[in-house]
Amino acid sequence: MIFRILEDQYAERAKVEKAAKAAAATDRRFMQLALTLGRRGLGRTGTNPAVGAVLVKDGVIVGRGWTQDGGRPHAEVEALARAGEAARGATLYVTLEPCSHHGRSPPCADAIIAAGVARVVSAIEDPNPLVGGQGHGKLRAAGIAVELGVCVEEAARDHAGHLLRVREQRPHVVLKLAVSTDDKIAADGRKPVAITGEAARARVHLLRAQSDAILVGIGTVLADDPELTVRLPGMAKQSPIRVVLDRALRIPGDSKLVHSARATPLWLMASEIAEPAAAARLGAAGAEVIRAPDCQRTPGLDIAAVLAALSEKGVTRLLVEGGARAARAFVESGLVDEIWLLRGDKAIGEDGVDALDGLPLASITASSAWRVRDSERLGPDTLTIFEPA
Repeated sequence: MIFRILEDQYAERAKVEKAAKAAAATDRRFMQLALTLGRRGLGRTGTNPAVGAVLVKDGVIVGRGWTQDGGRPHAEVEALARAGEAARGATLYVTLEPCSHHGRSPPCADAIIAAGVARVVSAIEDPNPLVGGQGHGKLRAAGIAVELGVCVEEAARDHAGHLLRVREQRPHVVLKLAVSTDDKIAADGRKPVAITGEAARARVHLLRAQSDAILVGIGTVLADDPELTVRLPGMAKQSPIRVVLDRALRIPGDSKLVHSARATPLWLMASEIAEPAAAARLGAAGAEVIRAPDCQRTPGLDIAAVLAALSEKGVTRLLVEGGARAARAFVESGLVDEIWLLRGDKAIGEDGVDALDGLPLASITASSAWRVRDSERLGPDTLTIFEPA
């Protein structure tokens, strides 16, 4: 008899554990969908985080949303509007804690309560002091079941710009390097040369579209005269703010960047002692000059101060595209959060420009300070993504 009781207890326990695993798998699946939706807003939501939300009732998706261009409406409001009455009794999966304060729109927590949502699954808590757990607290006080921590690592990565801007007053920094097989980024004399193929270039343009701003050094502007826009079909309007580290304001007035400054914002990071006349001339052409102090240890602007200034102006995701001196300055600053290393299949030669201006590329690829997060083939090229270890 006792064995029969034990068998029944074990069977019941196994049944409960199986149900719990199935529920956890379901939560993860719908949260991953919410994360995918949220990524549609990357680079387009201003200072607001790019949140994704999914409403599910009886296993069926009844509403979905993501933060819209400019940061409004929020993802939760979009999902609730699409669900209508079907939101009552549903579960809401959202990639960041719903807001609880009045800003340019009413609190999302109030909208969730009013819609009759029964359960909210959040990936992470919002560190914004105006929210910081208060959104979840308001939901619980209204009798809504709240769970936290589903897909937390993925959500933290997607919202890294928002988290860093709140916690450290700087944007999330991605450094992109396109190098030859012999670790060069340009030919002798800093002459530009095609290193990667079409698939890799398309991926970089998508990365640009998902960034608030893209930064290069003045050397790249003088050598390449780039536009730094998004050149994917139908995505030109998603071109990020262009930022140039131009300590002495040497950018030519007839450069493509200055010519297009009224169409796509151009910010020039200059020394505090850069000529006022040059700043006035460039300002009249549509560029904005932002002053930053020089670094006390190495030549050039203070990278931490540059990032603080960009954060203050609302930049949460910054893509650094070079050239070699700017890349080295950012690596040595210790303020890079991801490195996208694209490697082509051809050599440039020993007279080419080193990727990090004399700093060995092995300081990333063979360093214990960095680890590989992902790697993939893009046609003939390879993409390896590094993150701090």
